Amino acid sequence: MSPRAAAPPRGLLALMMILAILGGCAGSLFKTQVAPPTMYLLSAELPSDAGGTVPGGAERAELAVLRPRVRTGLDTERIAALYPDRRLDYFADARWSGPLDEVLEDLAVQLFHSRAGLVDVSGESSAFASQYWLEIQVADFQAEYARGGAAPPTAHVHFLATIGSSRDRTVIARFEAQALEPASSNRMSAIVDAYNRAANKALLQIAAGCAATLAPSRASIRRQPPLLTPAP
Repeated sequence: MSPRAAAPPRGLLALMMILAILGGCAGSLFKTQVAPPTMYLLSAELPSDAGGTVPGGAERAELAVLRPRVRTGLDTERIAALYPDRRLDYFADARWSGPLDEVLEDLAVQLFHSRAGLVDVSGESSAFASQYWLEIQVADFQAEYARGGAAPPTAHVHFLATIGSSRDRTVIARFEAQALEPASSNRMSAIVDAYNRAANKALLQIAAGCAATLAPSRASIRRQPPLLTPAP
């Protein structure tokens, strides 16, 4: 008869079971303790006269806002911070509601619907069906800290805009828009609020440029020089 294998003591078995249960609990705890990042949304700030148009009397034209071209380092969902030594970093546990190019395209369409005096404003998918197109290059979109870093940052938004005709892809005008808005505190909500104010202010400058550029008749627009830079 072959000898039987010695069974482990009951105490050891109980200890092994307890360790296995604790290990499983610890694993689930580690999985759930990491909080997801907070998502922040930019929204159009419409003045009380939002039903009207910006100065310039733009014709009732159709405009397609193309997907903005975002500078390297800013082309992300993360919210950027720039320090005096030109070091670019990102706020921890904070994100935009989507990639920055998509967020700014949506914001521009929202704002232009109410402020640019255009009969129809759409996104990039309608570029070939619209009379005119607008392309925005994002040169700056970061919260900038002054030397020392103790004071709240300033949201810096800098756009380069190009308007063109969809009929022949001719460039009609180019201009730029820039806004600086200080945050009221170092809290993330205050910093995002400064971003929102700066983005709205810069986009309203572009809306005014669109209104001024599209105000003449199409015939007179075709007679304009290919590049028109409105005064700031």
